[in-house]
Amino acid sequence: MAPPMAATSALHTPHVADVAFYRRLAHLMNAHPERYRVLGDADMVGVFTIIEPEGSTNVQLVFSALSCDGVDVVSDGEAETADFRLVGDVREWTAMFSDILANGQAQGEWTINSLALRGDRIRCVGDDPMGLDKFSRFNQTLQQFLDGATLLEPHAGSAEATDYSTRK
Repeated sequence: MAPPMAATSALHTPHVADVAFYRRLAHLMNAHPERYRVLGDADMVGVFTIIEPEGSTNVQLVFSALSCDGVDVVSDGEAETADFRLVGDVREWTAMFSDILANGQAQGEWTINSLALRGDRIRCVGDDPMGLDKFSRFNQTLQQFLDGATLLEPHAGSAEATDYSTRK
């Protein structure tokens, strides 16, 4: 089932394979650690593998304590060394962010945890059981990070987030 599209459109949904979008989310997280304090420190390296017709993009996110310390595009080989990878088609990543934007946060089947548990739209993969466990332990921090998309200005041209911290 596709997420409701009434409150959003393709014009407002970010290009999910653009590393600048994730850098904006990291800037927002780092500017507001109080949003993550209740969730506790996170220590993980995750890769989002976004599959498009012309190839895949691997966006690596490095989380430490209450911040996202690194956001980079990495090679397939580098992606393999992450604690876990979340792999899915660009349409599924876009649908997830459309749901977040439409509802203010991911709902039901569109949370990253639900998507990964089902494994039919976005899969959580990795070779190290301890690395995969980090996805389970820290997935609420990851969800809060992704839900930050609702706080970003839709067409900001810079890698900096516009601070919409008072937005509900």
